[in-house]
Amino acid sequence: MQDYLSKLNKEQYEAATCVDGALLILAGAGSGKTNTMTHRIAYMIKELGVSPYSVLALTFTNKAAGEMRERVEALIGRTPGMWIQTFHSACLRILRAHAERLGYGRSFVVYDPADQKSVIRSISKALDIDDKAFNAASLLGFISARKNSGVSAAEFEKSSFSRPDGKLLAAVYSAYEARLLKNNAMDFDDLLINALKLFERHPDILADYQKRFRYIMVDEYQDTNMIQYRLMQLLARAHGNICVVGDDDQCIYQWRGADIRNILEFEKDFPGARVIRLERNYRSSANIINAAHSIIVRNESRKSKRMRTDAADGEKIEYYRANDDKEEARWISEKIRAVMRKRPELGYSDFAVLYRNNAQSRRFEESLISKGLPYRVLSGMRYYDRAEVKDMIAYMRLVINPDDDVSLLRIINTPRRGIGKAKIDAVNALAGTKDISALEAMRELGIGEALSNLYSSLELEKDSLSVSEIYDILLDKSGYIDALRAQESPEADSRIENILEFRSEIIEKQQEAADNEEEFGIEKFMEDLALASDIDNHDPNEDAVVLMTLHSAKGLEFPVVFMPGMETGLFPSYRSFDKPGGVEEERRLCYVGMTRAKERLFMSSAEWRTMYGRRDVTGESQFLKEIDPKYLEGHALYERKLREAERYSSSAAVGERSYVSPIAIIKQMKEKPKRQTLAGVELNTGDKVEHTKFGTGSVVGIDGNIISVRFEEGIKKLAKDMAPLIKLE
Repeated sequence: MQDYLSKLNKEQYEAATCVDGALLILAGAGSGKTNTMTHRIAYMIKELGVSPYSVLALTFTNKAAGEMRERVEALIGRTPGMWIQTFHSACLRILRAHAERLGYGRSFVVYDPADQKSVIRSISKALDIDDKAFNAASLLGFISARKNSGVSAAEFEKSSFSRPDGKLLAAVYSAYEARLLKNNAMDFDDLLINALKLFERHPDILADYQKRFRYIMVDEYQDTNMIQYRLMQLLARAHGNICVVGDDDQCIYQWRGADIRNILEFEKDFPGARVIRLERNYRSSANIINAAHSIIVRNESRKSKRMRTDAADGEKIEYYRANDDKEEARWISEKIRAVMRKRPELGYSDFAVLYRNNAQSRRFEESLISKGLPYRVLSGMRYYDRAEVKDMIAYMRLVINPDDDVSLLRIINTPRRGIGKAKIDAVNALAGTKDISALEAMRELGIGEALSNLYSSLELEKDSLSVSEIYDILLDKSGYIDALRAQESPEADSRIENILEFRSEIIEKQQEAADNEEEFGIEKFMEDLALASDIDNHDPNEDAVVLMTLHSAKGLEFPVVFMPGMETGLFPSYRSFDKPGGVEEERRLCYVGMTRAKERLFMSSAEWRTMYGRRDVTGESQFLKEIDPKYLEGHALYERKLREAERYSSSAAVGERSYVSPIAIIKQMKEKPKRQTLAGVELNTGDKVEHTKFGTGSVVGIDGNIISVRFEEGIKKLAKDMAPLIKLE
């Protein structure tokens, strides 16, 4: 046995050394699946001589992919050529190389939900659709569901007569697809769907990737949808060497397309497939594992397995039935204080509050604030959804894709440039008539000359500028940050802070790439931004109590976990009773939440709860009844109990955080030495200039801010106000 394999248990070792053919690794919660997968990759490369170039490992989050790569390289060193990526990243990479075969340019952009809504609203206006009857969110949900079911706009149109609103929906779907293609844009669904189209329509491309990827590994296989399933089927068809890792007990994303049948029927899809069960838990105490098992075993659609652990029993799960949701939140805050007094080695970030839906977070935020406890809400891309950040993302997208009309129309008058509705309508009309981009239409109409000149300059100079330099130029020359400063309001100050924090992220990622000797251009930064996810935003080093939904908690773990809202209709959700398998998925979600806890697990409910403006009496969740009572302590189920929150002290103080004035940072930015340019310098044909890279040359043409210079290696077009130039006497 090789040294690096010696620490694996028997089942992990079997899985790591089973390479050829189809393999299903049923990896229970906390069973060391990532460790097993990384050792399997290391074993293939180091012991069997498999080329890293022929390995494709796919997962669902950038965090998971990064961790997997780090672990592999810690075992066997750098592995250039190997793909360890998310599904979306891998498909994006494939499409970047072959997008022209589907009618796209390689510089296509990826639209996020806000961009998609903008497109849908524009289409609804053009088609005179009542937004109250068909809002953007519902129309996008319809389109996404059709896409992930493999139904194209053309296919839906043929069957649209079967529903009353079919004709309208078909028109919206077709217009949406046409608009994205015109804007050279794809949405997240398209990344997977178009990669599948590429393989199905172009066998030569599929054959190339089949030849390359002889060994395929898929993490979290229980979360794959139909499109991902078909992609893997096609890629694995040539060699049959496919290893999937997952846990049917943790399939919690069926509401967004995950198909549990993919993992339950793996042996049918790959006859003769080997199945290895990882049933030893290395995360949680025995009481937590046994309690979670007593719930999940009630599901009928699952593969037989029983998690076990060598850990001590630990403390029992504590349950509390509060008078109302305010008291429930107060009890959690006080409990955090009480546990920290007993366990001073724990930090705030060791505590997580996991709830069924985002609307529950308000109470916990209020309570934590009142107790002076630091907290962080981990819920999607909240930071990136802020208007000022979205604006700057739109500015940056236009640098790499001038055809992106959605981004242009977002910032065309932000800050105000005197471009009113009439001018915007004229731009749209000309763009539609001539089938050109809105930016080109602006130039032809002479509208927003400063903005169009800015992008003309950046188009020429972007390859010679770092991402942070491009961002600073956009901040400065767009007038965005100056407009905010002129408002002199607390809201404007807050928006400035968000913009500067975005700048910090750019600089940090830029430096990280430089340290790793990796290329980092604006295209790479925008792709990483588009592929960000909930877990990717989690910083385990931030010392704050984490608030998040149970769905967001997948893949994370904490010493102490609270699961509030254990009430019928809230958890399990009232929606789950109306669909087949709905309660079973909610039970899996409960299992996932419970197994995030390493040492302590607290559950609670409220006799009275105010939600969506209503105050109602609640019934305790059926999941509480399903827990074997020998693993529970605290309040007995279905019994009214007296208040207990007051018994815990709330006198502990929290240290103040340092604060840096955003105005000081802006001042430093403006005082920072800038590259020398010819901005404001009078030039004539024949003048001599010197460029830091191209050397000495002669001006042969002048068109506003754009000059043509003949250098030794040929004529270059340069932007006077950005290119590193000096005029020679």
